[in-house]
Amino acid sequence: MHGPTGYRSGVGIVLLNKHGMVFTGHRHDGRRPPWQMPQGGLLAGEAPEQAALRELAEEVGTSKVDIIDSCPSWLRYDYPKGSSTPRARLFRGQEHKWFLMRFTGHDSDINIATAHPEFSDWRWLRPNDVVERVVPFKRDVYRNIMDVFTPTIGRILEIDPQG
Repeated sequence: MHGPTGYRSGVGIVLLNKHGMVFTGHRHDGRRPPWQMPQGGLLAGEAPEQAALRELAEEVGTSKVDIIDSCPSWLRYDYPKGSSTPRARLFRGQEHKWFLMRFTGHDSDINIATAHPEFSDWRWLRPNDVVERVVPFKRDVYRNIMDVFTPTIGRILEIDPQG
């Protein structure tokens, strides 16, 4: 049997609230630590921006966002060696186009009890705390994306420090 090849293409979302905090969801699958930002695969013929908005609606239950920025490059991570998930059997890992979005709604507009729930709980975290709450094999990508978006987050908060 051949090993996994290539990377599954998808999108990732850094969803920022008016206080500069980042949405994180508690995964259902039991990985430790269990938190991550919304992410998901591209459908055939779907543009990354469309996929990001779709994934946000599917995982977080809201479309009350403004897209602020996107990462200029696709960021990759490899699945851990020995991983036996169906995706890990098909792919070496995932590559994502990341988007920074500003949440324009209220916390009550978030509904993780979607048709196919990804998360069992959610919370807002400081950007630096998000990196330490994700599974280790994603941490380098999370550090990288936070480094890319930190200047933009800083500018947003300077312009509108009260939200």
